[in-house]
Amino acid sequence: MNKKGFTLIELLVVIAIIGVLSTLAVVALGSARQKANDAKRLSDMKQVQTALELYYTDHNSYPTTTSSGIDVGDANHTCLTTAGFNSSTCPSPYMGLVPKDPTPGKYYKYTSTAGTAYTLTGSLEVGAGGFGPLTVTATESGMTGQPLS
Repeated sequence: MNKKGFTLIELLVVIAIIGVLSTLAVVALGSARQKANDAKRLSDMKQVQTALELYYTDHNSYPTTTSSGIDVGDANHTCLTTAGFNSSTCPSPYMGLVPKDPTPGKYYKYTSTAGTAYTLTGSLEVGAGGFGPLTVTATESGMTGQPLS
């Protein structure tokens, strides 16, 4: 008898191949998501840098903080106004909504004790934009990277 169809072995081989391919796709997607988050972090930090430079142009100083700094983008620091980072008078001429880190519960750390210089720090997961997986610091002079400790 000449029956047409697939044997059980052939079906199991095809299912195994599909399983391996889908596993590889899920792994690649996770890495792409991390890279996209890192690119967003760098973009966010560059936007905050630009807003801080606009603020400096108008006030001849940067918004000041305590020595421990503030978490920009949290509930208490959602915008950059003429009074510095706060949440009460948004929108503002500098930054109506300060971006948050893509990871829930993480924020960018801003510090400026004297108003003449500042640091804005964020952490990358896998690296983007020429920076590896490290802590990125934005200052009035540009961005630099420090290896994660």
